[in-house]
Amino acid sequence: MRTDGDSWDIVSSVGLTALGVATFRALETGRPDALIRDDYAPWFVEAAGEPHFTGLLADPSSLGDTPFSGFMGFRTRFFDEFFLTAAADGVSQAVILAAGLDARAYRLDWPAGTTVFEVDQPKVLEFKGEVLSEHGARPKADRRAVPVDLRDDWPAALDAAGLDRGKPTAWSAEGLLAYLPGAAHDALFERIDELSSPGSHIAVDNFAPGTDAKRFDEIRKKYFDKDPFGDLDITQLFYGDERADPEHWLTEHGWSVRSYSPFALAESYGRPAPELPEELADLADRATYLTAVKTGG
Repeated sequence: MRTDGDSWDIVSSVGLTALGVATFRALETGRPDALIRDDYAPWFVEAAGEPHFTGLLADPSSLGDTPFSGFMGFRTRFFDEFFLTAAADGVSQAVILAAGLDARAYRLDWPAGTTVFEVDQPKVLEFKGEVLSEHGARPKADRRAVPVDLRDDWPAALDAAGLDRGKPTAWSAEGLLAYLPGAAHDALFERIDELSSPGSHIAVDNFAPGTDAKRFDEIRKKYFDKDPFGDLDITQLFYGDERADPEHWLTEHGWSVRSYSPFALAESYGRPAPELPEELADLADRATYLTAVKTGG
């Protein structure tokens, strides 16, 4: 269970979910019809040495028919394309909130002069930096690690790292919102809005308001023979308290919003979504992917 001010490294609590996401990105990369390519992901999994995820890399078939890794391909492709679209629109600074083991500063072809800020827990960013350094990896943008908890004063940390509030910014909140208490969730959007000049972009993924974590857990146990995250019950890491709906909040604060379902993404990427039992399909369809551009001042 979560507590106020809790922290983690890459093999505990929320940090372990980042390791899981890296594993699923590695598995997606290995597919013959891969939607993304992340050659850095296996490095993190191997360096962490967590048995469940190293086991999945060694034998992907052990996941059985679990569709989770396929959906991770859709999600990763969505955020990859978001950043490249924003860069093509002339946005030259990007902020990856809860960056985890995201390697986009290395994977994506950023235009010259782009700065990528990665915000996350200090221990997570320290592990990530050590692994990348050991492999001699070189980022394709000016990468700046910002070690700070998103429940604390992270805007001050971004300012100190060189964020230019007068320039448009591309923001991502991928796999993040459910792990924030309601107050921190709402403050996140307020702070993003305050830091964003007109022309800024944002992308988030989220479960629709009213999604019940308990029901999520019951369905997960019913249909997944093997949990993608091993012994970690990710629903114990979620917060279910009241919070603003991101789509409504952004619209009301001068952002032009577009919304997509996982199944719409699957169709747009030319890969059929997996066949799911009705209640599992209903749960998946409650996930939303949003992009928005700030039009107001």
